[in-house]
Amino acid sequence: SKPFMNTNQTPFGLSPSKSRSEQHFMLFATAIGSCAIAWNANGIVNVLLPEANEHDTRARLARRLPDAHEQSTAPPDVQRAIDNIVALLRGDRIDLSDIALDMADLPPFNQRVYEIARRIPPGQTSSYGDIARQLGDPNAARAVGKALGENPFPIIVPCHRVLAAGHQSGGFSAPGGVSTKLRLLLIERAQLQDGPGLFDS
Repeated sequence: SKPFMNTNQTPFGLSPSKSRSEQHFMLFATAIGSCAIAWNANGIVNVLLPEANEHDTRARLARRLPDAHEQSTAPPDVQRAIDNIVALLRGDRIDLSDIALDMADLPPFNQRVYEIARRIPPGQTSSYGDIARQLGDPNAARAVGKALGENPFPIIVPCHRVLAAGHQSGGFSAPGGVSTKLRLLLIERAQLQDGPGLFDS
């Protein structure tokens, strides 16, 4: 993915004196409800899919990031990420792979899984086993599934595009579980490898 900044840029509109631990968040409307996005000086740190209402979404984010401050506007890079997520969730084929993510506090294995998952284009799917093989360990499918279940960046890291063996849906840890995963795949008119669309029948 593209580098987040060059030496002449200030990341996400924050001054160089701001610590990466200073976190901010916003709620934003999408075709599937109000999502939340949180960021610090180095990139996006969390994305939440909609809960039953905005109050519940805020409460969930507060549990994850208790020190994050809600904002009414976002820095340009964050707003671009929001706009692209909104477009993807209304059915546009949008590539989110260049959005800067702060993975510094995540396990190295999870980071590797997320980088591979980010390469799956809208409308296509992979599997836990496929990602395990790309990691060089065909027996790591279960560990891949666990890492994707811990994904703090749903949509940007498209864990909904990763299926279980035999093109089964597999799990999904976001609100709504597997039904949300299938809804996202339906929005993207997902393809099963080189076969027909997942929902064509």
